[in-house]
Amino acid sequence: MKKLLLIQLFLSIGLCVYAQVPVIPQAQKVKVDELSDEQIRQVVVEMKRNKVPLDDLDNYAQQKGISASEVIKLKDRIRLLNLDKELASPSFRPSTDSPDNNDRGIDPDDMNYQSARDKEPMTAEERAYQARRKKIFGAELFTNKNLTFEPNLRMPTPLNYKLAAGDELVIDVYGYSEVQHKLKVSPEGNIRVPYLGPVYVNGLTMEEAKNRITKQLTVIYNGIKSGNTFVQVSLGAIRSIRVLLIGEIERPGTYMLPSLATVANALYASGGPSENGSFRNIQVIRNGSPISQFDLYDFLNQGDLTNNIVLQDQDIVRVNPYKTRVELTGQVKRPAIFETKETETLQNILDYAGGFTDIAYRDVIRVSRINNKEREIVNVPSAEILSFKLRSGDKFTIDSVLGRFSNRVYITGAVFHPGEYALENNMTVADLITRADGVKEEASMARAVIFRLKEDFSPSSLSFNVEDIVNNRRSVSLMREDSVVIYSKLALLEEFQVKISGEVNMPGYFSYSDSMQVGDLILMAGGLSDAASLQRVEVSRRIRNNGHSSTIDSTTSIVAQFDLNKDLSSANGFLLEPFDEVVVRRTPSYSKQASISIDGEVVYPGYYTIQSKREKISDVIKRAGGLRPEAYPEGALLLRKTFINNSDSALLDSKLQVYYNKLADSLAIRKMESTFSQKEQLLGINLKEIMTKPGSKYDLLLEEGDIIKIPKKLQTIQLFGEVYFPKKVRYDNNQSFREYVRNAGGFTSNALKKRSYVVYANGDVKSTKRILFFNSFPRLKPGAEIYVPAKKDSRGLSGAEVVGIGTGIASIALIIVTLLDKIQ
Repeated sequence: MKKLLLIQLFLSIGLCVYAQVPVIPQAQKVKVDELSDEQIRQVVVEMKRNKVPLDDLDNYAQQKGISASEVIKLKDRIRLLNLDKELASPSFRPSTDSPDNNDRGIDPDDMNYQSARDKEPMTAEERAYQARRKKIFGAELFTNKNLTFEPNLRMPTPLNYKLAAGDELVIDVYGYSEVQHKLKVSPEGNIRVPYLGPVYVNGLTMEEAKNRITKQLTVIYNGIKSGNTFVQVSLGAIRSIRVLLIGEIERPGTYMLPSLATVANALYASGGPSENGSFRNIQVIRNGSPISQFDLYDFLNQGDLTNNIVLQDQDIVRVNPYKTRVELTGQVKRPAIFETKETETLQNILDYAGGFTDIAYRDVIRVSRINNKEREIVNVPSAEILSFKLRSGDKFTIDSVLGRFSNRVYITGAVFHPGEYALENNMTVADLITRADGVKEEASMARAVIFRLKEDFSPSSLSFNVEDIVNNRRSVSLMREDSVVIYSKLALLEEFQVKISGEVNMPGYFSYSDSMQVGDLILMAGGLSDAASLQRVEVSRRIRNNGHSSTIDSTTSIVAQFDLNKDLSSANGFLLEPFDEVVVRRTPSYSKQASISIDGEVVYPGYYTIQSKREKISDVIKRAGGLRPEAYPEGALLLRKTFINNSDSALLDSKLQVYYNKLADSLAIRKMESTFSQKEQLLGINLKEIMTKPGSKYDLLLEEGDIIKIPKKLQTIQLFGEVYFPKKVRYDNNQSFREYVRNAGGFTSNALKKRSYVVYANGDVKSTKRILFFNSFPRLKPGAEIYVPAKKDSRGLSGAEVVGIGTGIASIALIIVTLLDKIQ
């Protein structure tokens, strides 16, 4: 019941148009409170589809008798579901204000024009059906949303248009008398002219109606007879007619259409012929007799709408089932399924398909035909296309021509115009080279190749001497699809390059050119760097042995060494050869500035340049103004780069990486990693001894990148690892290692006491010593850190492992006993 009321609501508010059967208005029975949220959403979907905004809902509902209270409830439900925004766009307003509709005063309820294809989203079966239907030639008229067959309401009234009840006539009297009347034809077929009375016009054409009305008006307007008053009669608002569409049609039923609607308009409104419907046998039945037969192919192929007659009230449009259909696939311009008449042949269908494409194979068309019991293949030669009779279900396949050429040859490589050429009678390789404007200067004249296909299309090759061909000492005939390749001597050689490294701005590889000198290569490399030396420039060269020698020589390259002048020329005029490698050395006395950093408790912390290779830690501390009074020398440390220069071994980096990976879980390593990267090593120094005895063994030479950190006086000790309460405590010179651990709660049961160690503020590390059965823990200093590692996890043997070991031992014992018995 709810579904019925919902449908009635759609119909009542004008959301469903072209009602197929008259509906008794029952909108008053609609109760919005009884509708589900999904039903409300369906109402909104229909409103969107028909471009009805929310603001116009009141007008539509009131015209159909829906109470105002129910309309308010409906709008509230729409807003509650946040669907009102979807109906707020001005684009949803109906197009009843268009000129086409207003000129004739069309009732909006009658002209809410909608196609049968505007419906709910299709199911999978419906989509498959539509896909099959789209293959039918002409179906796109009813599936393409860009096409429309809405009647033209602004056209002049057709001469054969017959008036009926519901039409409106506009009578315009002008001249000596000026008056205008808009009169509707009554159900009895009359119009009532003021001061004159009824005039019967039903069934009259516009011309007949004008003559009758003019004759009647002469009674009250004398000027009509004398020619001083004139009468103009035109059609105003037109009536709606009821047309029945039956047969093989997408949506058969009764449709309300404007009285100017034609057969095509009715077909479009109903969705067009169905999958089994005929496009060529559409009948219009009037008063029980067929009066017209409409063929859509006349319109599709010739634009002929002669039989697209204007419908009248109670007309029946019947779409008959098709009788014969064939399908064209392959190389035609419009592959599709075509409906045929009995007199048509394959040529007619090809014409409907637009003819062959440019690459169609036209000699033979293959047909898959259905016989009474089985299928068969029929070949249609081109000479029989015009007379070939068709059967329903025939499927014609038009192949494409082969992708190969009948007279093509290629030439590529070192010729001036490579490409494809036509194979002419008795054509030779010399002729083809001439067509290509000859060989280039760098062509390899000793040997070229023809790649050829045998009769079975297996590949083969044929070589020839180009010089013999060009000088007509030899002739080689060509065959279809031959490919001639003339090789270039430059392409056959390895690319000539030279290399330069050392003190140039852009070291690397460069292309070699003839007569190149070292100075030329230096310029190509961006010139010399600031550290470059013009002396002892070295060139290494490949050893080439073109002959055969039995002498074994261990020399792998030729090396030349010489000095360059200021203009980069060499005194001996040395010329480079392909693959030479040039090395420009650094000036021995050249040295870049090297700096170190001092951070912490010195008077002037910051960066300092190393003045000499013998400068030590004490020297730079003095340059920094010395230590501050609050400095703690015992906690000073030095960070030094792992790699000082390019000569350092890469093995060191690998060892350090393994070292850090092994100690990754150590808190000490994690703390050190937070202060410096793995490319820097922590180097413990004794700054107190350095400053007391400058130049002593503790006073290290400085290196580039060194970082010296001098902390303030430290007053704490930090505990990590297997103690019950790891924490930082105040340093007390009178407390021992055990006392600090005891203040932190003592060792845990998992503590490995004998492996405890201390990391001092300067980075030095001391571990616990074992003296007899006692542990000798390191002495502590301010800033020190105590680390107590954990024991390794150990577990006893499981029952299965014990059994396995016992079984193994028993097996070994048995083997030994057996061997002893054999020996005895």
